[in-house]
Amino acid sequence: MAKVTYHLPDGEARTVEVPTGQSVMDGSVRNNLPGIVAECGGSCSCATCHVYLPAGAHAQFDDPTEEELELVEFLDGAQPNSRLACQLIISDQDEIHVEVVDSGL
Repeated sequence: MAKVTYHLPDGEARTVEVPTGQSVMDGSVRNNLPGIVAECGGSCSCATCHVYLPAGAHAQFDDPTEEELELVEFLDGAQPNSRLACQLIISDQDEIHVEVVDSGL
């Protein structure tokens, strides 16, 4: 179980517990947090779960797949620290922070 803090587009930060094996996207959706739309349900095909990882947080997760990199490449506001929350799987982390990108949806 990890404590995931979602820094939301409106400036609010919300922390929830997310079980090992679930994704950062799952934690947001299951707790009805705004910002992560998750249209595809986590199948890495829509990119509506775009988040930014803070410096140093990339080591907490597996490297992005080629499929994820291709989706992120075409997102408005994509940055080097952009990831898809559906691909960020909780393992042995204690605490995680992500910045939820304002998707405009």
